[in-house]
Amino acid sequence: MDNNVIMETGAAPSVQTTDVDVLVVGAGFAGLYQLHKLRQAGFRVKVIEAGSDIGGIWHWNRYPGARVDSHGAMYQYSDPDLWKDWAYKELYPGWEELRAYFDHVDAKWDLRKDVVLSTRVTGADFDESTRKWTVHTDKGGDYVARSFVLCTGFASKPYIPEFEGMKDFKGEIHHTGLWPQQGVDMRGKRVAVIGMGASGVQVMQEAGAEAKRVTHFLRTPCLAIPMWQRQMTEVDNEEMRKHLPEDMMKRKQTFGGFNYDFQDVGVYEVDDAKREEMFESIWKAGGFWWWLNNFNDVLFDERSNRAQYDFWRKKVLARIKDPRLAEIYAPEQPPHPYGVKRPSLEQNFYEVVQQDNVDVVDLKQEPIVRFTEKGIQTTKGEYEFDIIVLATGFDAVSGGLTQLDIRGTAGRTLGEKWRDGVRTHLGMASREFPNLYFIYGPQSPSGFCNGPTAAEAQGDELVKLLVKFRDAGITRVEAKADAEEAWRNHCKMVADMTLFPKADSWYMGANIPGKPRELLMYPSGLPAYLQACEDSISKHFAGFEVSR
Repeated sequence: MDNNVIMETGAAPSVQTTDVDVLVVGAGFAGLYQLHKLRQAGFRVKVIEAGSDIGGIWHWNRYPGARVDSHGAMYQYSDPDLWKDWAYKELYPGWEELRAYFDHVDAKWDLRKDVVLSTRVTGADFDESTRKWTVHTDKGGDYVARSFVLCTGFASKPYIPEFEGMKDFKGEIHHTGLWPQQGVDMRGKRVAVIGMGASGVQVMQEAGAEAKRVTHFLRTPCLAIPMWQRQMTEVDNEEMRKHLPEDMMKRKQTFGGFNYDFQDVGVYEVDDAKREEMFESIWKAGGFWWWLNNFNDVLFDERSNRAQYDFWRKKVLARIKDPRLAEIYAPEQPPHPYGVKRPSLEQNFYEVVQQDNVDVVDLKQEPIVRFTEKGIQTTKGEYEFDIIVLATGFDAVSGGLTQLDIRGTAGRTLGEKWRDGVRTHLGMASREFPNLYFIYGPQSPSGFCNGPTAAEAQGDELVKLLVKFRDAGITRVEAKADAEEAWRNHCKMVADMTLFPKADSWYMGANIPGKPRELLMYPSGLPAYLQACEDSISKHFAGFEVSR
């Protein structure tokens, strides 16, 4: 059956309309998982993707050094049909391997045939008479769907600060999230890198090896952790596969969706010798073990958190010989509690910033005044560059949703409704937007969870709901106002028990001027989140207003 029909109104140009059961926006881990599982459940599904290929963030992120900060073994779907004959070449795969992985997934799941590429949503409206969404695109075609699922990811809206004079600069300016697909040649060039999140660390490592001169501009240091990167041999991968069935089962049972969790003791529940031994063991494991496999009170208790910071600083100071750089990148007083900003993983970052071809500008002491034709003017002088890299982050978690012109029943967009703070039920739906759902968005585990795990765990709950709605003949589903307030209050209550509100991070929305300051992720961990979803389902869709 051909789902495409041509609809004409008067003398206006014809508009091609595609009718589906579910329309998904975004072809990353979450969107592709929805496509796969909903097709299996018998739904007619299409995915709209702004990029020219599938992969989501791994289509857009191809800046120098871009790589995942989770072990490759955990950074994939749990389907044995996929991992039984797939192996990453590195412990932490780079963007090229992630693109190859999505090709592998497509070869198994046959996804691309139902993905509409290089197409952006320009608007959407809900029709109460049909209880369906009409979604408009920049290609002139409309999609009509009973259910509208947004899988825009946590990093789909790059944040570009409004530096004065940006248009005056005669060289190249690139945001890491909008990197040219053909790449950028930094060899022999003078390069500025502004920012020190994951992309800033990764670009600095590559630029330091290629560019003639590199200048790192940073305000707040990222408290980076050793990646302990290594090549994966076939023997390594065979050994890894032996544990994958058990490890994949563990993912939904841990706070962060990995195959490990916090220790079962607090920092000061052991003696000094044992504490040092445990810190050392966790440190040597590398990666996010130091963040999410540490003592169980480091994100709640300031004294315990300071012990974690002091151990981290001791390790970093052993690698930084310049006292000025030591105080910039590993200050005596913590810039914020450890772990309440996402730690980046580094390979040789602290060695790179000490190279002869690298300059470091502490923006707290030497702020940027403006961009010039030749480069960047600070309060102390002008720096000349050929390339300026903006590693300035994203309007994270909610920004991908609030930027869309999707009008709910009250005529407001999500951005207008959430102007004073996010309101959702289960981090999945919002009142005034019936039959609209989002995955990996605000007030879900999202940024606190391993990406593929969240895509599957939250994705399975949504698929379960959509199947039950369909089978029960339910055609309209809307979050209840009191359920939204209860979920919001629960998230705030738990967040206030932690150290997260003590830092101005993208977790708190504090990196975006004017954005409400609130913890954007569900703070109680993945198992608690999944239990809340199951409770709603078992209690006749508690928190949702449903009608046939």
